[in-house]
Amino acid sequence: MNIDKSKKRIAKKVKMGFKGYPQLSIAYFGDTEKIATEVVVTFTAEEGAEPQEQRFVGQSDVREDEVIQSALVKIMERTDAKTVLEAQGVSKKS
Repeated sequence: MNIDKSKKRIAKKVKMGFKGYPQLSIAYFGDTEKIATEVVVTFTAEEGAEPQEQRFVGQSDVREDEVIQSALVKIMERTDAKTVLEAQGVSKKS
């Protein structure tokens, strides 16, 4: 799946807002606020359930990495996520 298509599918789900569980949260991290070198995907099956986390790390901006963005879409599909949340911007790694 190409990068633009992946980004659009994720953005469309994010725009839908909270629709219940299962829920995915996507957050980007980097050394600076301009380049995200890591993405953390948190899956919550139901309210009160223990969240599961998966991390993807790249050498360049992971928001522009076709393989990573395609993987996010696949995770969204496989988990049948009703809600997808995305943190705005890039948080600095601590």
